[in-house]
Amino acid sequence: MSIFLYKLGKKAYDKPWYFIAGWIVILGVVITMLGINGVSVSTDMKLEGTESQKVLDKLEAELPEASGGQASVLFTAPEGERLDTPERLDAIIGAINEVYVLDYIINPAELAAAAANGASQDAHAALEAQAAQAAQAAQGAQAAQDGSSQGSDNTGSAGAVPAEMPPYGPLIVDGMPVPGVLMATDGSVALFQFQFTVQQNSLPQGVADSVVEAVKEVESGTGITALPSDSLKTPEIPIGTHEIFGLIVAAIVLVMTLGSIVAAGLPLIIALFGVGIGVGGAFAISSFVAMSSVTPVLALMVGLAVGIDYALFIVNRQRRLIFDQGLTAHEAAGRAVGTAGSAVFFAGLTVIIALCGLLVIGISFLSMMALVASVTVFLNVLIALTLLPALLGLVGERIVSRKAREKSLAKASDKQHGIADSWVKGIVKFRWPVIVAIVAILGTAAIPVAKMELGMPSGATANLDTSARQSYEAISDGFGEGFNGPLLIVAEPNDPSGTITPQTLNNLVLDIQQVNNVSVVSPLGVNQDGNIAILSVIPDTGPTDAETKNLVGDLRAADSSIAQNHDVTLGVTGFTAINIDMSSRLAEVFPLYVGVIVILSLIILLLVFRSILVPIKATVGFLLSVLATFGLTTAVFQWGWFSSLFGVDTGGPLMSFIPIMVTGILYGLAMDYQVFLVSSMRESYVHGHRGSKSVIHGYNQASRVVVAAAIIMVAVFAGFIFTHDIMIKQIGFALAVGILIDAFVVRMALVPAIMALFGDKAWWLPKWLDRMLPNLDVEGDKLIAELKARDGANA
Repeated sequence: MSIFLYKLGKKAYDKPWYFIAGWIVILGVVITMLGINGVSVSTDMKLEGTESQKVLDKLEAELPEASGGQASVLFTAPEGERLDTPERLDAIIGAINEVYVLDYIINPAELAAAAANGASQDAHAALEAQAAQAAQAAQGAQAAQDGSSQGSDNTGSAGAVPAEMPPYGPLIVDGMPVPGVLMATDGSVALFQFQFTVQQNSLPQGVADSVVEAVKEVESGTGITALPSDSLKTPEIPIGTHEIFGLIVAAIVLVMTLGSIVAAGLPLIIALFGVGIGVGGAFAISSFVAMSSVTPVLALMVGLAVGIDYALFIVNRQRRLIFDQGLTAHEAAGRAVGTAGSAVFFAGLTVIIALCGLLVIGISFLSMMALVASVTVFLNVLIALTLLPALLGLVGERIVSRKAREKSLAKASDKQHGIADSWVKGIVKFRWPVIVAIVAILGTAAIPVAKMELGMPSGATANLDTSARQSYEAISDGFGEGFNGPLLIVAEPNDPSGTITPQTLNNLVLDIQQVNNVSVVSPLGVNQDGNIAILSVIPDTGPTDAETKNLVGDLRAADSSIAQNHDVTLGVTGFTAINIDMSSRLAEVFPLYVGVIVILSLIILLLVFRSILVPIKATVGFLLSVLATFGLTTAVFQWGWFSSLFGVDTGGPLMSFIPIMVTGILYGLAMDYQVFLVSSMRESYVHGHRGSKSVIHGYNQASRVVVAAAIIMVAVFAGFIFTHDIMIKQIGFALAVGILIDAFVVRMALVPAIMALFGDKAWWLPKWLDRMLPNLDVEGDKLIAELKARDGANA
C-alpha cells in the first residue's frame, strides 16, 4: 500500500495539471447536472416494515382517495378578541373559497353536490366527499405541526362521539357549517383543514405557494394571523452562515499548526472540492431519488471535517520530512502520501464502514444519508491522495519557507513538543490515577442516558418565536393538546369475505370512545368493497406523551376486546404513530448496528496495528466517550441544562435516529484519531523504541497534528449547532461534544495511559495469527526499505 501510494503521490506531484484538470472536469459535470436537474428534497421519512407504514401503503393501494396529502391553516385573533366578527368572517370565508378553487385541492361542496346529483353511485367520490366534509376532526392540526406528507391521516367529526362537550365546534355562517373549519368556543382560533388529491411530494411546483398566498390575504387590515402548516412550506436545506464560523476557526488553526498561509490553504481547498462534488452530486440526483433535507447537511458536516483533517495529516507529514530529514519538497510529498496517506486510507475506510453499517437497518432515509455521506468521505480520501499532491507540486518548495527550513531539528522539535512532552510524561507517570479519573468523569457524564427519551421534534418543543410553536399552543388551548397528534384507525374484518356494515362501524366508534385516553372518535367512511373502514381518534394527550404511545399499543393489540368483539383487525397510523414506530424500530436494531460496525472495525484495526489489545482498547474507549456524549446531549436538549446557550427554548425528546446516526459517525471519526496517534506509537516501537519510550516518542510525533485536527472538527460541527433546525442542532452538538471528549480525553489522555500500562505487551499478537494476517505496511517499512536500497544502488 505505502509503495503504491508513494508512486501515486510522486506522479501527481510531477504532472499536477493532469490530476487538477481531471477533478475540475468532475466538478464541472456535477455543477452541470445540478443546473439541469435542480434540487428536490423533502421532509418525508418513510419507515418500511413498520405497522404504521404498512397501513399507509395499504390505504394508498386500496383507497387512494383517503391517502391524499393534507394541510391546514390556523387563524388566530388578537388577544382578547374574536374571529367571528362580520369583517373577519368575510376575510376567512374569502380565503377558504380561494383555496377550494385551486387545482389539486378537494372541494367538499362540489363533491357533495355531485353526490346529490347522482354521482353518489361512485363510492370513491362519495368517500372523498364524506372525508372532506367530516367536520374537521384533526388531521389538519397534525399537518400544522409536522408538515408530514404521509398525509393519509384523514379525520373528521361527522358522527363524532366525544366523551363530553368539547370546547370547539364547526364554524357556522348563515346557519350552515363551513366545510373544513373548526372554531374554538371562545372564538380566538379557527382551524381550516383541507385535502389534496395527491401526496404533497407529488404536487406540482407552485400549488402550495398559491395556497399560502390565498390564506395570507386575511391578514390585511383584519388583525388576524394566519399560520400555514409546515406541509405547505417548501422544504429548506438547513444550511446557513453559521457554518462559515467553523471554517474560519479551521483556517486559524491550520495557519497556527502549519505556520504558513500557503500550506494552511491546501486542506481547505481539498475539503471544499470534496464536499462540492459529494454534496453537489447528491443534490444533482435528488430529483430521481427520495432524499430528506437532512441528508446533504450530514454529508457536508462529515465531508468538511474529514476533508480538512486528511489533507492536514499529509501536509504536516511532508513538512516534518523536510524539517527532520532535509528532503526536497518533491521527495517529501511522495513519502508523505505513502506513509500518512496509508493512514488516511484506512481511517477513511473505517468511517465509511461505520456509515454503511446503517444499511443493515433497512430504513430508506437512513440508508440514503449513509450512502451520501460515505461517498463524500470516499471522495475526500481520493482527493487527498491525488489532488493534494498535485497542488503540492504547484506550490513546490514554497510549502516550507527558507527561514523555517534553516531551523535545527533539535531546537524545532524541543520547541514544538515541549508541552506535549510534559503532558504525556505526566500521563505515563500517573497512569493509574488518570485511568480511574477519566472513567469516573465519563461515567458520571453518562448518567442522563438512563433517562434519555427518543422521538421526533414537534411544535411543543420548537422555539417560542416559531410558527410551529405558536400553532401548537393555539391548537392546544382552543381544541385540546391531542389535536396536535391525531391517529388514523383502519379497521378490516378478519374474514376475507366479510364486510363492515354501518352498524359495525357505529359500534366500533362507541367502543373505541370508551378506551382510556381517547377524546374524540370520528368515522370517516368505508371503501367501495366495504372491507376497509377509516376512523379518526383524537387522544387526550400530546403526540410525544407516554400515554399516547400506550394508546397506540392498546388499539393495535390483537387480543383487545374491541378487535375480538367485532372480529376485526385495527391498524393505527398517522404521523404520531409513525414517530412511535420509528423510535421502537431504531431501538430494536441499535444493538445489531453497533455489533456490525464494531466487528468490522475491529478487523480493520487488527490489520492496521497487528495487535489484539489496541483494537479492544480503542473500542472500549469509544464506548465511554459515546455514552458521555449522549448523556450531555440529553442534559442539554431534554432536561434543558444551559440550553439557552445553544438557542433552545424548551427541552424535548432527542431525535429517534440520533443514537444510531451519531454512534456511526463518531465511531468512524474516533478511529481516525486512533489510527494517526497509535500508528505513530507503533512506528516508534517498530523503529526501536521500547516500553513507555515508544508511547512518549510516538505521542510527541503525532499529538500536535491530532489536536489541530480535533479542534478543526469540533469547530466545523459546532457551527451547525446554531442553525434554526432542531434536528441539525442536536446532530451538530452531539458530534462536536463527542469529538471533544473522544479526542482530548480518551485519545490524548486515556490511550497513552493504557499503552504505558501494558508497555510492549500492547503489541502482542499470536504467531499463528501474525502469519495469517496480510502486512498492510501502514508505517511504511517496506517503502523505507525500498528507498534505502535504491539510494544504496545509486551511491
